[in-house]
Amino acid sequence: MYRERLILSVVGATSLLAVFIALISQYQFDMQPCAWCVFQRFIYLMIASVCFAGVFIFPTKRGIAVSAAVSLALALGGITAAWYQAQVASNSFSCAQTLADQFVTRLGLDESMPWLFGIYASCMDARVKVFGLEYAYWSLFLFVMLGATSTALLRRLTWTDIKNN
Repeated sequence: MYRERLILSVVGATSLLAVFIALISQYQFDMQPCAWCVFQRFIYLMIASVCFAGVFIFPTKRGIAVSAAVSLALALGGITAAWYQAQVASNSFSCAQTLADQFVTRLGLDESMPWLFGIYASCMDARVKVFGLEYAYWSLFLFVMLGATSTALLRRLTWTDIKNN
């Protein structure tokens, strides 16, 4: 049980680290986020919340399995968002009225926490390379790793273990 909680903690902490790096990129290196960047920040924070809820609030095998499953579903959503940003949105002049833009604005995230969820660039303007690879692909890679880790954790917990706890 300790290992499962540790793995879930690592997934949550890695997600928080991703948001922290995004904030450093924004405020120290003036890489302003687009709607899809902000949407991915939200997904990372949701993954972290779900993982830490599994570790601290629902530390049973069933609770950890549910947290890992929800984390996997969120990671798949993140993979889709990062892929869409890299392949479609970054080639368009505006992110306005896309799913990400509507999600962030309708929830009021950009107004309630503009330092974290403010949309300050178009997708084309936010197309930045870091170490020769676009930022969206780094995010895509991280979502794949988080999803793979969540999948490995789910495989580690057998159905009989979950049912008995």
